[in-house]
Amino acid sequence: MDSIFEYLLNNHDKLLYGIAGICLLVELTVIGLSGPLLFIAIGSALTGALVSLGLISSWEMELLFVGLFSFLSALLLWKPLKHFQGTKAVADNSSDMIGQTVPVSETVTVNGGKIRFSGINWNARLSEDASVESIAADTRAVITGMDGNIAVIDQLPAK
Repeated sequence: MDSIFEYLLNNHDKLLYGIAGICLLVELTVIGLSGPLLFIAIGSALTGALVSLGLISSWEMELLFVGLFSFLSALLLWKPLKHFQGTKAVADNSSDMIGQTVPVSETVTVNGGKIRFSGINWNARLSEDASVESIAADTRAVITGMDGNIAVIDQLPAK
């Protein structure tokens, strides 16, 4: 085991390539390409290449260049990677109730209320981005989501 550590301490480029590989592997398998370890992997790989070429010889400079290359790669690649991941909101289809128009059986506010769906009174509350402060009883509303067994509703859009 000592021979592996001695080898890596005497061959910093191989150590940097190993760090880059481990960071990339963890980034792709565990984190899911969200960024931080990807940039450290790029910084480590580029610094390892400079060490292999003999352009960097001290560990202080290696640390500086890993940090510098990681920072620069984050600056250059952050927006393209975020664009690659997509910005479209995913439609909530976790319940067949979402999108249904229902009667309000008891005034609904952000704190609670009741709606009637499929012959049953359901607990309900207004969505956080609702355009009104309450929806009165005997009016109709649309279910925009579910929070456990509580229907999240909003007023019907104007026609």
